[in-house]
Amino acid sequence: MTQGISGNGNSDERYENLRQELRRGSLPLAVLAALRIEHYGYTLRKTLADRGMAIDEGTLYPLLRRLEGQGLLVSEWREEDKRNKRFYHLSQDGKAILKQLLAEWKNIHTSLDEIV
Repeated sequence: MTQGISGNGNSDERYENLRQELRRGSLPLAVLAALRIEHYGYTLRKTLADRGMAIDEGTLYPLLRRLEGQGLLVSEWREEDKRNKRFYHLSQDGKAILKQLLAEWKNIHTSLDEIV
């Protein structure tokens, strides 16, 4: 096992916890942005993973339900390839919120660039 900066394994655990927290905070924005184009669960997961934001099913589907419950997504069941699949896309409110979140993310990114 690689030791952390301070020379003890505890540092690795702290880093991993903070890394996960940072990712968790970014996932709703990534999902909303990806859903500017309609996807069903598998293609959404693949799209996110292909762009460096891998997400497991146990995280993705509860997040999709939460975002839909907040009125940011719309979903519908459709048959594709002889299977029923639930397709998701942004609602009008979702588009407006995404625009606001992207502006906030850009402000945070600019601030962090200046800080670091």
